[in-house]
Amino acid sequence: MALDERAFFNEKPETRPGRFTCPKCRRSNDYTIRWVRRVKKDRLPPAARDEDRTKFAKLRDYLLRLDDEVVCKSCGKKFEIPSQQSMVFVDQLAGLPNEEELEREIEAASGEPAAAKAEEKKPELPARFRQNASNWK
Repeated sequence: MALDERAFFNEKPETRPGRFTCPKCRRSNDYTIRWVRRVKKDRLPPAARDEDRTKFAKLRDYLLRLDDEVVCKSCGKKFEIPSQQSMVFVDQLAGLPNEEELEREIEAASGEPAAAKAEEKKPELPARFRQNASNWK
């Protein structure tokens, strides 16, 4: 009988941040999602057969998502994580840019520095919205 897949991996739990939008209230929040990192062992288990050896040669490290649902921080409703990926290979994950790098690349591609965006003025509010609260009836 072939060995169980867990005989080839070391498991380590971890949490990763994720930004999701609640389908009920449409608010976007950051959530911590539980994952299990499965890292391939450095050697084959002693009871392995030839078919286990071929399987072991093809294995890669991966992350397996444990949480399928999160509770909205705004409205308290439980919703499914809207991602097709419940498993991610670690070598694919390492090549992905983080959000800060993406923002820098977008700024560089647009040709506008971040300082110019900050200096952009918002349109002035009409006078009826600028009244002091003491003037309210």
